[in-house]
Amino acid sequence: MGNKIFLALLVVGVPLSIIGSILHWPTILMFVVYCLTIIALASLMGRATESLAIVMGPRIGGLLNATFGNAVELIISIFSLKAGLLGVVLASLTGSVLGNLLLVAGLSFFVGGTKFKRQTFNVFDARHNAGLLIFAIGLAFVIPEVFTQNMSHSRTMSLSVGISIILIFLYLAALFFKLVTHRGVYQPTEKTKQVEHEEEVPEWSKKTAIAVLFGATLIVAYISEKLVHTFSIVGETFGWSELFIGVIIVAIVGNAAEHASAILMAYKNKMDVAVEIAVGSTLQVAMFVAPLLVLVSLFFPINMPLIFTLPELIAMVTAVLLIIMISNDGESNWFEGLTLLAAYVIMGIGFYLL
Repeated sequence: MGNKIFLALLVVGVPLSIIGSILHWPTILMFVVYCLTIIALASLMGRATESLAIVMGPRIGGLLNATFGNAVELIISIFSLKAGLLGVVLASLTGSVLGNLLLVAGLSFFVGGTKFKRQTFNVFDARHNAGLLIFAIGLAFVIPEVFTQNMSHSRTMSLSVGISIILIFLYLAALFFKLVTHRGVYQPTEKTKQVEHEEEVPEWSKKTAIAVLFGATLIVAYISEKLVHTFSIVGETFGWSELFIGVIIVAIVGNAAEHASAILMAYKNKMDVAVEIAVGSTLQVAMFVAPLLVLVSLFFPINMPLIFTLPELIAMVTAVLLIIMISNDGESNWFEGLTLLAAYVIMGIGFYLL
C-alpha cells in the first residue's frame, strides 16, 4: 500500500515539478510539490538500497545509500557555493550531521524499538565509528575555529585546505580498512546473522537496483536545485532565518533518501544497515563532503574556510557525544530513540530562535 502511494506521488510529482518550474507557479505551492516528490523518490531509493544490501551485504548497502543521499546535498551545496552562499552551505552541513545522528538514528531506534523490545547491531562498527566521529567533528572541525581567531583569510584557507586533504585521505583509508583489509574480521552477532538470513530475496536484481538509484539521484538533484530557489520566499513567508533553513529544512529534504531507508531497515530489524546509513552518512558528510566543498570553493570567486559558527560547533559536538554514549553498547530501544529525537527538537528550537 505504502509503495503504491509513493509511486503515485512520483508519477504525479515529477511532471508537476518540471511543468511548475517552467510556468512559474506560486513558490509556496512548488515548495510543497518539490518536497513531496523528493520524499517519493527517497522511498524508491530506499527500496533499491534494500535490494543492494541483501545482494552485497549491509556495509556496502549502507555506504551506497549514504553516497547517493549525500550526492543530492553535494550538488545543492556546489550551486550555493557558486552563488556565494557560504552560510547556507555550512548550515546545511551542520544540519546533515545533526539530522543523521539525532533525527535519523533517533527515528530508527524509536520505530524499530516499538516493534522489537531490544535490537542489536555490530558493536565493533559502533566503536570504530565513534573514534572517527570524535576525530572528524570533535577535532577537525573544532581546531580551525580555535586556531584561526587571529589569522588572516589566506592563512585560514591554508589551514582549512590542509585539514580537508587529511580528512579525505583518512576517510578513504577508513573505507579501505572496513571493506578490504579488515573485511569480515569483526563478525556480526549470531542473532544479527539470523535476522540477515531471513527474507534474503531482493526486490530487484543488482543491475536494476543500481540503475534505479542512479536515475532517482539524477531526478532528485534536478528537483533539489529548483527547491533551493524557493527557500528565500518560503523563509520570508514563514519567518525562517537563513541558518534555520540551512540546518533544518535543507538538511531534512536533502537527506530524505537516507531518512526513509534507515527507518525502513530498523522496522525490519536490520539494524546494522540502519546504523551504517545514519552514522556512515554523517562520517561521509564530515570527512568527505565538507572537505571536498572547501577544495571545490577554491575554483570560485569566494572561498569557503572550514569554520562553523559556535552554535553549530557545540550542537554537532554534543550530538556526537550523545550518539556515542547511546550506541557504544551495540544495542538500541525506543527510549534511546526518543532521547535522540528530544535532543534534535531542542537544537531545532534553538536554531529557529537564533
